[in-house]
Amino acid sequence: MWGHIFDLSNPLIGAENTWVLWAICASGAAAAIYLEQRYKWAAKMTGAIIALIFAIVLSNFGIIPMDAPVWDIVWGYVVPLSIPLLLLQCDMRKIGKDSGRILVIFLIGSVGTACGSLLAYTALNKFIPELAGLAGVFTGTYIGGTVNFAALGAAFDVSGEMISAATVADNLLMVLYFFLLIAMPSIGFFRKNFKHPYVDEVEAAGSNLKENETNASAFWGRKEISLKDIALAAATAFVIVALSNIIATGLGSVIPTSNAFLKILNTLFGNMYLWITTIAMLCATFAPGFFGNIKGTQELGTFLIYLFFFVIGVPASVPLIIRNSPLLLVFAAIVVAVNMTFSLVAGKLLKFNLEDIILASNANIGGPTTAVAMAVSKGWTKLVGPIVLIGTLGYVLGTYFGLVVGSILGL
Repeated sequence: MWGHIFDLSNPLIGAENTWVLWAICASGAAAAIYLEQRYKWAAKMTGAIIALIFAIVLSNFGIIPMDAPVWDIVWGYVVPLSIPLLLLQCDMRKIGKDSGRILVIFLIGSVGTACGSLLAYTALNKFIPELAGLAGVFTGTYIGGTVNFAALGAAFDVSGEMISAATVADNLLMVLYFFLLIAMPSIGFFRKNFKHPYVDEVEAAGSNLKENETNASAFWGRKEISLKDIALAAATAFVIVALSNIIATGLGSVIPTSNAFLKILNTLFGNMYLWITTIAMLCATFAPGFFGNIKGTQELGTFLIYLFFFVIGVPASVPLIIRNSPLLLVFAAIVVAVNMTFSLVAGKLLKFNLEDIILASNANIGGPTTAVAMAVSKGWTKLVGPIVLIGTLGYVLGTYFGLVVGSILGL
């Protein structure tokens, strides 16, 4: 019925209208960032969710196409370039030194995600097509965030229709889960059973924000950056992606697939995203004096990710949600519930702070950008640095975990 009201097969702006689609994509990302930094209600929603909503509305009202070369370029080129930019601050030694508690919960939550995927697959594999590959996709995305959707969807050759349905289910569940995480510090049960020093500090200190300022705008304020920084950031990202593509293509062509073990190795080491994350992480860890001092990498990488947030909302058609997403939503809910259970139980037993648990689980499910957004919106500014480092580690772990889980289930 929806298609009769809005002709989704013949959108107002055609798929070949490249420049207009780029303008809409960039404007949607920019508008989401602006609203997040201008209005407190938008900061609580996070710009990522706002960008997603923009895209869903535009595509479902037949204004932009659900399939276009521009969207493919974002998936195939923009996302790979964003990853090294976000990882150039990911010094692994600092993760171990400064962020121990969050790292422990994050790792335990990652195991919980993998267990949740296996449990959900066992329960639902007879009812959902291509679920072995999708289990790998959900494992990766619920350890390292949405970025891993692109890598793992391509790695397991999941059909575009199922990727779209999975994206819709993932996005809807993330919105619901983020609202839960945001509300948790105000719920009596959690305040009673967990330590929450940062919540107490914020409540005691009150808000020192200027008029019309949000926590997001304070965090992403103006910073010193030069032409040299932009040049080095762009060059580094392109070199890492190009080198990763060469390595992955080469290994993928020489590693045989004659048995299950070799097939897993081929999938792992023939994946470009694995090498992007690994090389970028090594650069940041062993040459922090150079790569860590390039200014603007987080800002550039985050903007590219906002373009991706917009694009993943484009194919979310309402008919597809009704037809394919309900069971995928159940699948995703099981994975997230197990992740949350592992995180909360482990955090309680280890006597960790509620804020550490919330942000670690957020970084698992949504990635570092949403975890940072939550930390900033809550005023937990001391945790922003650690959660960026831990969350970017999820890009690496999510790829590994997702590839292993999907490959095992696909045998």
